[in-house]
Amino acid sequence: MSKNYRILDLIRRNRSPLENHLIDGLVDGRVSRRDFIRHGSLLGLSLPLLGGITTAAGLGGMPSLARAQGAPGATIRVGSSVPAATIDPVTIADAGGLLILQQVAEFLCVDGPDLVLKPALAESWKPNDNGTVWTFKLRKGVKFHSGGEMKADDVVASIDRLADPANSSNALSVFTGILQKGATKKVDDYTVEFHLDAPNGNFPYMVSSDNYNAVIIPASYKGDYEKSFDGTGPFKVEKYTAKVGASFVRNEDYWGEKALPERTEFTFFADMQPQILALQGGQIDIINQMPVLAGVALLNDPSVDIISLKSVAHQQLHLRCDSDPFKDPRVRRAIALSIDRDKLVAGLMKGRASAGNDSPFAPAYPSTDTGVPQRKQDIAQAKQLMEAAGAGKGFKVTLTTERYLEIPEYAQLIQNWVKEIGIELELNILDQGAYYGDAVFGKSNWLDSVMGITDYGHRGVPNVYLAAPLKSDGTWNAAHFKNKDYDTLANSYIAALDLEAQKADAGKIQKLLLEETPVIFGYFYDYLTATAKGVAGVQPTAMSQLFLEKASKA
Repeated sequence: MSKNYRILDLIRRNRSPLENHLIDGLVDGRVSRRDFIRHGSLLGLSLPLLGGITTAAGLGGMPSLARAQGAPGATIRVGSSVPAATIDPVTIADAGGLLILQQVAEFLCVDGPDLVLKPALAESWKPNDNGTVWTFKLRKGVKFHSGGEMKADDVVASIDRLADPANSSNALSVFTGILQKGATKKVDDYTVEFHLDAPNGNFPYMVSSDNYNAVIIPASYKGDYEKSFDGTGPFKVEKYTAKVGASFVRNEDYWGEKALPERTEFTFFADMQPQILALQGGQIDIINQMPVLAGVALLNDPSVDIISLKSVAHQQLHLRCDSDPFKDPRVRRAIALSIDRDKLVAGLMKGRASAGNDSPFAPAYPSTDTGVPQRKQDIAQAKQLMEAAGAGKGFKVTLTTERYLEIPEYAQLIQNWVKEIGIELELNILDQGAYYGDAVFGKSNWLDSVMGITDYGHRGVPNVYLAAPLKSDGTWNAAHFKNKDYDTLANSYIAALDLEAQKADAGKIQKLLLEETPVIFGYFYDYLTATAKGVAGVQPTAMSQLFLEKASKA
């Protein structure tokens, strides 16, 4: 298709310099169509406008989102993990709990499986010139299940609740250093401004489904969410029984298209195997999240469909940079070079993963610099580095980790690989509570261990991964990595509004982390959801959410 410069010029007239720079990158071929759509959605450009621009640039429009609608009226039955605590939007932190929260409450925008942001309770958003203030326009006519209209006061109260350190909010891991209590401002009933601590080019993801606590609930909320489950979503609570399950019914007053299912039912399971048997036996229709190793029997089951999403969820292997034997970066690089990433992907993860390159920049991120060479297993080079570091005779060290997903098997593989370079690894595998402890330095096996493996869930942008586990003052810096050059680069990336500027910083970060190797990112695993044959329209996210409003049964 040829470029239509007349249309492009018309579109450019009403766009900001930042938006026009992105359009120029697409037209000139510096920015791919996929990256353009994703970054354009971040800047608040509507999906129809993005489609018009790609068409005018000769690259085709947006793919049709229309799907054959299934029959309405079904009851969709879901198996999930047991919520670990009382369901409260402020504090919920586990997959089972956030899945239930998300059935009734909604976000300003939704991070899709393609990392494209889509409007939800907000219709549009845009930054100021330097990304220190983001303005969101709210959808009109949205009603809470309790009857009142959702307005700016509710958004301000919901986000202030999460940004207030006094509330022990789980979302403080996202908002600390970005957005303070009182910095969310009402402009009018349908306009909200977020005044940030510093420029942030990826901020809309911080108030999207990517930040699973950031649902909008009434300003009047005082606690005891399980008594009301008040939200704006397409389903309303019918019954909730802690540790057992929940059911929901269609919200006939929903602001958008009414949900196809009449009811949804959620059954809580303590383990994966009973969920698999329930799916195979017809007692449930969906397993919300299926780990590869535990669910290997379903991968080739003809009665089951697997929805596979590319995610950036991963298991971080940290090496404590302020303690022997890992003070010398050559020893850290040697361990990284002993790991066979191809075997991790093909063997451990059954092909349902992508190789990691020892930085948070996964292949799925548009800002990842794909020109940085992939680290491969090289035992000879690893041995040379050990010799050069004065560790040629090897040493003994303990790897402390958690019993979760495939982490124990990953630890055993590492144990075998580092043996080839003279390292004797003792494994200390703990239950999750013992591993995380109080999750603060001095009171946590996770944060105090010399070497450990920690699970990190999916995020639509790498900001949290760049800051919490890697910056000198990072709250999750188990590697005790302190590097001023890194801190400067991470701050620069986080502040950048422009995709090409982000990519330039990303490349520098990737190279610095390959040199320093405080954390080994071996692989990024796919997010798997299993459904019975004939169940259609199910949309999971790699954050453990499950959108069921378009779900149906054959």
